[in-house]
Amino acid sequence: MNARARALIGLAVLVAFAAIGRGGADAQDIFTGHYPQQSGEAIYKGVCQGCHMPDAMGAVGAGAYPALAKDPRLQSGAYAAMIVIKGQKAMPPFGDSFSDAQIANVVNYLRSNFGNGYADQVTPDQVKTLRPAPPVQ
Repeated sequence: MNARARALIGLAVLVAFAAIGRGGADAQDIFTGHYPQQSGEAIYKGVCQGCHMPDAMGAVGAGAYPALAKDPRLQSGAYAAMIVIKGQKAMPPFGDSFSDAQIANVVNYLRSNFGNGYADQVTPDQVKTLRPAPPVQ
């Protein structure tokens, strides 16, 4: 295992324990990739704000975490849902960890808070259509 892989694993463990300490997911949820939070606010606070910060202004440090506050890219609910599903750059994919409803909830929360005023709602059915098709056996 190279140094970068060890560093990423270490960071993941630190984020997991930080989430546990904040009252987010418990250790089993973190390490099995399932999160109990259901509301968009709870998901953001328990999972997302560790990198994007409580005010959604992002951060720069061990990596660059973009601001989500007043983000014109969030105008497209599909774009935001795809980023949550597939990940992007340093953000891991959460498609296997969150249900369609959880993804819709956190996307809708982001799109209607932190200075974002997008009123249309992403639905779980829309999220489902964005997921990659399962491989053919």
